Amino acid sequence: MATLTWHGHSCFTLVTDEGTRIMFDPWLDENPKADIKAKDVKELDYLLVSHGHFDHFADCIKIAKQTDATVISTFELVSFCQQEGVKNGHGMNIGGGYPFPFGRVKLTPALHTGSIEGDKEGAFTTDCTGFLLNLNSGQRLYHSGDTALIMDMQLLRGQVDVALLPIGDNFTMGPEDAARAVEMIEPRTVIPMHYATFPLLVQDADEFRKQVGGRATVEVLEPGGSYEF
Repeated sequence: MATLTWHGHSCFTLVTDEGTRIMFDPWLDENPKADIKAKDVKELDYLLVSHGHFDHFADCIKIAKQTDATVISTFELVSFCQQEGVKNGHGMNIGGGYPFPFGRVKLTPALHTGSIEGDKEGAFTTDCTGFLLNLNSGQRLYHSGDTALIMDMQLLRGQVDVALLPIGDNFTMGPEDAARAVEMIEPRTVIPMHYATFPLLVQDADEFRKQVGGRATVEVLEPGGSYEF
């Protein structure tokens, strides 16, 4: 089974059946809810980064350098990482997919503003993306990134086993829209993310579960908590 561990906000570590270690949206050192720090990440194969805002990207370069993990993201964000000394990167663009040793990754649309933390000249502007992973063992995982509710989500229907969706509102879709996203996508399981990190993002995950109802199983994790699928 694959194991997914939440580190708070939108940061997860996925360990596949084959033992590949993948981290999404690495923000740990300044994350008030994170259960680990960047220095604690000793072994990692891939870093999947949805966009360059600090609360998704701040520890990417540091972790990539200390683990030699390959950064997978938009072409512009990967180019910035390589300019900053990251050795391994694979740039993509929205709608495109690529077969990696652990499975296929496709970049999905996400509606959100884009900039890259640390890019002082603003030369590497980029859009936000989500990720659809089809693992070699057959599991299908969708990390939406920061996004509003968009009609494109209905194109994912029948393709997702586990969906990671933001419910924090204000900067992303809130619980009501996230529940509508579940209706569009029809995953077996949904895990809420990007909430409760700041006062602006306080939400009741149990209320979100009620709004989802019988459409999917809602797994509410605490930072450091894991889900196997």
